[in-house]
Amino acid sequence: MSTSAAGVNGQKQTGSKVGQAFHLFAKKTSEVVGTPAAFLGAGLLIILWVLAGPMYHYSNTWQLVINTATTIVTFLMVFLIQNTQNRDSRTLHLKLDELIKAARGASNLLLDLDHMSDDDLKRLEEQYKRLYEEGRSRAERSAKANKKEE
Repeated sequence: MSTSAAGVNGQKQTGSKVGQAFHLFAKKTSEVVGTPAAFLGAGLLIILWVLAGPMYHYSNTWQLVINTATTIVTFLMVFLIQNTQNRDSRTLHLKLDELIKAARGASNLLLDLDHMSDDDLKRLEEQYKRLYEEGRSRAERSAKANKKEE
C-alpha cells in the first residue's frame, strides 16, 4: 500500500504510511538526542542513579536498572541512527550525482560508484591519485617558473 504526501518544493513523497511515520520519528529523535540538552539530561540521569546507590546498598538490582536501561536505549538508537545515516547518505549521493550529471567534462562513470567492485574502486582511486600528482607537479613547476621571472 502506497500513499502520497506533499514534499519539498511541491514534490510528492511516496511510500507506506508506516515507512513515512518511522522516517519522521527517526528524524525527530535524532534531532532531539543530538542536542546539548539531551546530553545533559542523560548525564543527570546517571548522576541520579549514582546518588541512589547508597539507598539501594549498591545492590544487583540497582546495577541491573542502569545496565538494562542503557542496553535497551542503545539497541533502539542503533536502528534510528542507521536509518537517518542511510537516508542522509542516499540524498547526498543523489545530489552529487546531479552535480556530476550537470558538470561538463565530468565522467558519468562516477554516477554508479556504489555498485563498483572493490578492485574497480581501487583502480579509480589510483587514477585520481595520479591526476592529483600530475596537477601538483604542474603547479610546483609553474610556481618555480614564476619565481624565476620575478
